[in-house]
Amino acid sequence: MTPAALSEVVLAAARAVFAAKGLDPSLLPASISVERPRVPEHGDYASTIAMQVAKKAGVPPRELAQALVDQLQRQPGIRSVEIAGPGFLNIRLDAAAAGELARLIVTQGEDYGRSDKLAKQRINLEFVSANPTGPVHIGGVRWAAVGDALARLLRATGADVGTEYYFNDAGSQIDRFANSLLAAANGEPAPEDGYGGAYISEIAQAVLKDHPEALKSKEQFRRYGVELMFAEIKKSLTDFGVHFDTYFNEKDLHDQGALQHALDRLTAQGHTYERDGAVWLRTTDFGDDKDRVLRKSDGDWTYFAADCAYYLNKRERGFDKAVLMLGADHHGYVGRMKAMAACFGDDPKVNLEILIGQLVNLVRDGAPVRMSKRAGTVVTLEDLVDAIGVDASRYALARYSSDSPIDIDVELWTSAKSENPVYYVQYVAARTASIGRNAAEAGHTRGDATGFKPELLVLDRELDLLKTLAEFPAVVASAAELREPHQVARYLEKVAGDYHRFWDNKIDGKIQRVLPQGDEEFTELHRARLWLNDATRTVISNGLSLLGVSAPERM
Repeated sequence: MTPAALSEVVLAAARAVFAAKGLDPSLLPASISVERPRVPEHGDYASTIAMQVAKKAGVPPRELAQALVDQLQRQPGIRSVEIAGPGFLNIRLDAAAAGELARLIVTQGEDYGRSDKLAKQRINLEFVSANPTGPVHIGGVRWAAVGDALARLLRATGADVGTEYYFNDAGSQIDRFANSLLAAANGEPAPEDGYGGAYISEIAQAVLKDHPEALKSKEQFRRYGVELMFAEIKKSLTDFGVHFDTYFNEKDLHDQGALQHALDRLTAQGHTYERDGAVWLRTTDFGDDKDRVLRKSDGDWTYFAADCAYYLNKRERGFDKAVLMLGADHHGYVGRMKAMAACFGDDPKVNLEILIGQLVNLVRDGAPVRMSKRAGTVVTLEDLVDAIGVDASRYALARYSSDSPIDIDVELWTSAKSENPVYYVQYVAARTASIGRNAAEAGHTRGDATGFKPELLVLDRELDLLKTLAEFPAVVASAAELREPHQVARYLEKVAGDYHRFWDNKIDGKIQRVLPQGDEEFTELHRARLWLNDATRTVISNGLSLLGVSAPERM
């Protein structure tokens, strides 16, 4: 029985008690949750429903709790219910109800953990969006891992998600990039405000190879150099397992009149004014620290005007919410972006969400890894992958709350030890797969669902593992709603720990094996444990998939 299923049972019991006592059923919540007790000896699950509603219903909490006990103890799958303190309900499931979860997980397969909790939400998720003037640096790689994991989580909970990369191909940074390429092509040093690194010379030579006439034209370097750089960025992200539904060009906003369209909308809303020949947006009306210029006195548009046009474009494409993932140096953008949404008539708390990611350092022997020679000043996506691999990179970046700075230690994340979190989890994926292969080779199968006897899974470590596996759907839902993929990683490590203890479980000095050893007979208990083994494999695989990390069958 999953926590969600037990919650429904407890709520149904509460409704029955209210009906029997003539109490107002509207006082009951639409849904409740059950929790794992802090002290395992208190039971499998605990509920505070009696204390939540007793005062409103005018009934003493323990009296209401006792009525719930009487009702719940008649329910299939519940072994016992006890009252603790002022009205806590401590619930124990019978072995069959607990073990039944293994059948549910294996039967549902890839669907276990998925839900429709965020159904009907249409979300535009923009992340990475690095300038096309150099390789993706390690800060952008963090958003690649976290953003892609978040997209997977949102989809797993029913949301309609469009992932998007905003391609900044307009503005002064592109001019500096083109000037840097032209200088490199002529054998000159990079301009003072330009870009350095070996990649500039590589791209300049690639442009000249196909377009030798470019040596006379900065515009040729602007066009073809940006194309080559962005093609490289796309390939790097694809190799990292990150794919975007849309690559949106900033230049299109300018070419299609989207900035004027946004200005017209903001003017119609009554939030623009002119001063000193420039057009301003009155963002201070909605909490910004100062008003923002949209169009300068010389007629040029500001970056903020493009931000406004891009936000409006997303909303007009039918997205209910725009979620932006920005780097640590973008804290100042939050207030103005929220105010901008309000100026369009939107609710910034509903239609716009901004996540800020903190810095990442790659370290070896406690010291930062030297900068990339190719990029000149930064550690790139390729540097990180070369150092620890794709799986470890994605797991390491997604394992921590994005609002916390992290150091990625090369020695730790490449070690084949339990201290390495991704190795610890992937090892369970491989071990569970190995047991399945060994069973097949010995002619043992778990059989169909009708032959499974869940009541045989009664040992504490078997029940502990089942309880942890039962938490997976709630973890997925919480990680999606709170935008915290790291919850999944930390949960998988908990599953791995419980599985290792299940694997090493001893009674009277004898390990309780999943499969028979030597001449032992394959019993119904072995079959039940094989179901639990395969259920664990399913949860580990599903969880790693949400992080974009592989679940290897061999290690």
